[in-house]
Amino acid sequence: MRISRTLATVALASLALTGAAMAPAQAAGTAVLTTSAGNVAVGDVLTANLVSGTNATFYNSATGTSGVKCATSSFSATVTSNPAAPGSATEQLNTQTFGSCTSNVVGVTGVKSITVTNLPWTNTVSDAPGNPVSLTPGTAGALGTTVVLNTILGSVSCNYQNSTGISGTASNTGNTIGFSGQPFTLVSGPSLCFTTGYFSATYGQVLDTSVAGSPAVVVN
Repeated sequence: MRISRTLATVALASLALTGAAMAPAQAAGTAVLTTSAGNVAVGDVLTANLVSGTNATFYNSATGTSGVKCATSSFSATVTSNPAAPGSATEQLNTQTFGSCTSNVVGVTGVKSITVTNLPWTNTVSDAPGNPVSLTPGTAGALGTTVVLNTILGSVSCNYQNSTGISGTASNTGNTIGFSGQPFTLVSGPSLCFTTGYFSATYGQVLDTSVAGSPAVVVN
């Protein structure tokens, strides 16, 4: 009887070990950023254009309407961390472009170009209430933007910087990321340039272009 009980115990232990070995690994937790395909992977490239029918603007005040507006704009960022929620994911903003820009500033006849400088920047997306977003300087220095304006006397360059970073919000309604009235200080340029340029824009859908079908990104 004792031998039988010992054999039975060994058999049950063996079955338990075999079952544990055959069981699938526990699924990873839901990350801060996901798509319909699952968690967004580190190294994935996220892109977005302006929300249809909206403009990116650089105005003379946070609520003003004088300055420059662009009908097209886009960005591309690489995911550098995406931990399990709750938490914050980080991205490296590699490119941000602006096009079809016009100005209503007296003396300006057109907008030659808008160039984002000192890239890459660091983008942090949190799943805290309101899904706050922050863009902060990278190793190249302050967030920079150069606006080149055409005038009747030739072109002028307005060079703006922000050394601390700007804030925005992400939304799962439309899978957007937006900034409103974020200040950039003039560091060089003639009196025609605003002392402070305030940037606003809403981008969406934000898409994970590293995944087949480029699914929209959700903040959890």
